[in-house]
Amino acid sequence: MPRFKHYNYDQDSMVVINYQEQLQPGTFEHAVHYLIEYKLDLSVFHPKYRNDDTGRLAYDPAILLKIILFSYSKGITSSREIQWCCKTNIIFKALSCDTVPHFTTLAKFVSQHADEIEELFEQILLVCHEQGLLGNELFAIDGCKMSSDAAKEWSGTFKELGEKRDKLKRLIRHHLHEHHERDEAETEAELDRDIRRAKTVLSLDESMKKVDRFLKTNSPRMGQGKRLKEANMQNPASANHRNGSGRQVSFTVENKRAPNYTDWMKHQVDSQQGKAIYGHRMSVVEPVFGNIGSNKRLNRFSLRSKKKVQGQWQLYCLVHNIEKLANYGQLAA
Repeated sequence: MPRFKHYNYDQDSMVVINYQEQLQPGTFEHAVHYLIEYKLDLSVFHPKYRNDDTGRLAYDPAILLKIILFSYSKGITSSREIQWCCKTNIIFKALSCDTVPHFTTLAKFVSQHADEIEELFEQILLVCHEQGLLGNELFAIDGCKMSSDAAKEWSGTFKELGEKRDKLKRLIRHHLHEHHERDEAETEAELDRDIRRAKTVLSLDESMKKVDRFLKTNSPRMGQGKRLKEANMQNPASANHRNGSGRQVSFTVENKRAPNYTDWMKHQVDSQQGKAIYGHRMSVVEPVFGNIGSNKRLNRFSLRSKKKVQGQWQLYCLVHNIEKLANYGQLAA
């Protein structure tokens, strides 16, 4: 009968770990650590902190950035899962110096620092330029459709939002009528019920005013086939994109009006030289979407409002550019 070395899981062991040694050169985590510690100016985050003299000590933005960028590189966007990784994963422990930020702290940092993240994105681009990773020959612009969270109750056509406003008005009148009928409460239970009803009236009134203000300050937008587009009150510039026909290279100019700058640009793109330049888009900007969407598994944003979504998108772009620095820049040497 063969003999094997004995093993036992029911035992305790003390392991001495140097966190610096876990961040091996050539890895993404080492690149994140090096750039944040020695290259990036994080003072842009400081004005939002108000604990100079009083208040609890805050987590350093450097620690939070390292954790979030590394988790995004692994396709982890859940703040709760990131917190769990800080407790159990040795690389997360090394980047966070064995601290475990609460998931609300991580979520708040991502959602409330869109402007500061944009400045970091510019700093990373400058580092890429210093290391010769920008060709400075072709600037390509493209886009992709991606889902994000939005409150369904605040979306719809102008007709639907108008009907919602009328319904809210009817509910307010109904609750006010009941409130007047029970104006003289005889028992404590009736008094509590009246208080809850008053709070309901205030909430309905606020919602009605919100819809009414939106309808007065915005106008319907027409889609294809002269159909009205759905509007979103949280972000009026957005739309409910269900179908798309992709990018088109051929264009026609209507004879009813004189050509403008947009028509001139469309004509340039449709030319032979324009098509040749446009073909480089496949090797310039498409790999970015492929890496972020497939490798980093970003298929849906977890935040609401255009500004917050923009901040989360730029975090993923930071991850993409830091990977370039780690694999092809001087950090890879």
